[in-house]
Amino acid sequence: MKRVLNLSLVLIFALSLFNAISTEFDKYDTKIAVLKFKTEVIDYGTIEQHSEGRRTFTFTNTGDAELLITQVKTSCGCTVPSYSKAPIAPGETGELQIKYDTKRLGAFTKTITVISNAEGGNKILKIKGNIVTSK
Repeated sequence: MKRVLNLSLVLIFALSLFNAISTEFDKYDTKIAVLKFKTEVIDYGTIEQHSEGRRTFTFTNTGDAELLITQVKTSCGCTVPSYSKAPIAPGETGELQIKYDTKRLGAFTKTITVISNAEGGNKILKIKGNIVTSK
């Protein structure tokens, strides 16, 4: 009988401890930023050598916390990114401009890695196209 009473007290204590712990998780802020691009691939198509190489990726922060892009890496030096370092509020849009060096001839496919505080970690974007000699 004494053993059953002690076991019952331990179980009641353990259950009350689990209930106390679960309410602690509710105290933390669970807001997250979500980075949603209008398109993740930009196709330049067939363009002439030395033509305009700027293109723009448009994105929206669909989360409920501020989005902060900390770094943008490209797969080579022929692709140069430009973006705002300011936080993007929830529901707001932003732009990531890419300038590709169009003096190089031939087909190309390059990747752009966007590093931010958004859900899901890094985002990989692509540009592709074909550059032909100008007539």
